[in-house]
Amino acid sequence: MAKELVSTQVYLGSAHAVPPGQGRCYVVGPLEIAVFRQRDGRIFATENLCPHRQGPLAEGLVGDGKVICPLHGHQFQFGTGAGSEPKECVRTYVVNEVDGHLMLNLEGLDL
Repeated sequence: MAKELVSTQVYLGSAHAVPPGQGRCYVVGPLEIAVFRQRDGRIFATENLCPHRQGPLAEGLVGDGKVICPLHGHQFQFGTGAGSEPKECVRTYVVNEVDGHLMLNLEGLDL
């Protein structure tokens, strides 16, 4: 069976559900996506599970443009997904706040 290309915006809910300096996990189809709000108000999204030991990144420490995994301290940059360990990275996603709501862009993802 061929996989369908998704070309859509996904409504995640109220932007107030992600307070400054914190993250929250959203399940979208087969994906676990962590959405973060930095203290400056900017919003970022990555895959939720750390590639090291599958730690829940949404529960990690947020700051300075990155998230720190709560299990073993591995760090991941919001802009690129690059990790602090060689060859370690997470997928990033585009998420926007529109009129107080979070919209996740899944355009072009093969789900």
